[in-house]
Amino acid sequence: MASAGLIFFAYAGYPACLYFWARFWPRPIRRVSIFPHVTIVMAVHNEEKNLPRKLLNLAALHYPAELLEVIIVSDGSTDQTNQILSAWQNSGRHAVILAENQGKANALNHGVAKAHAEIICFTDARQCIAPEALNNLIANFADPTVGCASGALVMSDKQAAPSTSGVALYWQLEKWIRNWEGLVGSTVGATGALYAVRKSLLLPLPVGTILDDVYIPLQVARQGRRVVFDSQAVAWDDFTPRPKQEFGRKVRTLAGNYQLLQIAPWLLTRSNPLRVQFVCHKLLRLLVPFALVGVLVSALWFRTGVYGLALGFQAAFYALAILTIVRPKIGSISWLSNVALAFVLLNAAAFVAFIYFITGRKAIWAR
Repeated sequence: MASAGLIFFAYAGYPACLYFWARFWPRPIRRVSIFPHVTIVMAVHNEEKNLPRKLLNLAALHYPAELLEVIIVSDGSTDQTNQILSAWQNSGRHAVILAENQGKANALNHGVAKAHAEIICFTDARQCIAPEALNNLIANFADPTVGCASGALVMSDKQAAPSTSGVALYWQLEKWIRNWEGLVGSTVGATGALYAVRKSLLLPLPVGTILDDVYIPLQVARQGRRVVFDSQAVAWDDFTPRPKQEFGRKVRTLAGNYQLLQIAPWLLTRSNPLRVQFVCHKLLRLLVPFALVGVLVSALWFRTGVYGLALGFQAAFYALAILTIVRPKIGSISWLSNVALAFVLLNAAAFVAFIYFITGRKAIWAR
């Protein structure tokens, strides 16, 4: 039953350990309102639909305008993105237009190279930042031990499908885990929609990096600084993905975890102070699809006693997920059906990500 134990620890055991660790042995940081110079860096590719709203959102932030620089890098955009940026830029607002699409990591490297502030804040085009979010995020840097601070992404509650509703529950668990990790030391990764880093700790992203919001925080932790999660620094995402879109997004994220092992092998060595958390938080979830197969094969082979119960539970769980796909209205009245469908889709995405990894198939550019 080692497979069942792995599944349990990945989704319940590790969060439970973190909860009690954070509850009884926290390491609080010193948060004070400070206003250093900040540069917001954002990479975009064909974002003509989201960009106007995002520019208005950035202009509405309550951070002192004279202390805020905004750099937006267009990575080979072929729609109206470049024209929008050309009309937008002025003193303190800079557009970098790259002729060829070379990937988000390359675009972020260009943006950081042109930044002048001591703290760099990263964000994405689709999500909107709450007016006070940047102030709350920067307050974490009053503590000199903090090198990176992550905001919190709040998903829209107007879900179009049971699968996205179940993923919202998964995302809530993910935020709890990040918060508890930050309370006891450092969290593994940040929220790509909103996170900030001391510029002195930033290293160039390897070409083609998929998960900048994991690679950068881990590099910060490697240099001896903490990576914290701030639930008061909120970014909103009103986009409601279709199941196919959500599946593709998850495949890309999980493929990015495999890629990290390739571009940063030090993650599994002693030079990574978060190697245990990285394995428990990121890598074990990549193994869950194979553990599920192991549980199913064992149950089919033995069929009696606890194995018979395991077989019955799996059959009912997978049947509920399939039924939710066939009859989506069931998901609107049963949280369990949402969880079942989301769990199946997430682990199917993990398996597809593994196939991508071993076949060398590259993930798409990330927004």
